[in-house]
Amino acid sequence: MGIGMRAYFTIHAGEYLVGNFIESKFKNLNVWIPSKDTGIDLLVTNKENTKCVSLQVKFSKDFLITHMSENFQQGLKSCGWWTLSKEKIAKSKADYWVFVLPEHNNKGFHFIIIKPQQLLEKLKAIHGDMKSYQSYLWVAQKNKCWEARGLHKKDQILLANDSYSNNDRDFSKHLNNWDAIKL
Repeated sequence: MGIGMRAYFTIHAGEYLVGNFIESKFKNLNVWIPSKDTGIDLLVTNKENTKCVSLQVKFSKDFLITHMSENFQQGLKSCGWWTLSKEKIAKSKADYWVFVLPEHNNKGFHFIIIKPQQLLEKLKAIHGDMKSYQSYLWVAQKNKCWEARGLHKKDQILLANDSYSNNDRDFSKHLNNWDAIKL
């Protein structure tokens, strides 16, 4: 940038991580950044640019290291936290929402890829019909992902020990499942 110029647009860390991951993992795809905020953070197209998938990206720092006691450190890989607006999810024009969770122990990332309608259905089933949702997505060592907000300590320990079961809270089929963008 020259002197006197200011940045008008930047992407956040989550958008960069998703775009970089897609470009490095799927050589036959292009990643595009929209020039204005429309609720879509990234566009993914096939090489010919004839098919497209739109993504809304949500990033969280890892709360496992900073907020979780040691008895969770062995059983969990990553713990993220988001505040999500019911209205924004319901009105989302994105094909998929991608939640990015860093994993500090292995210096990697986990991604939850889910359609906004599915996300809203799951959040309503877990927490009821609310204006906004506090969502805790936890990734366990055995590559399972759970919505853990509101769980009692006993269930949190079961989750960390790979002994928990609850279909509404299970996000495992969305964990690192990039089938949605294979155009």
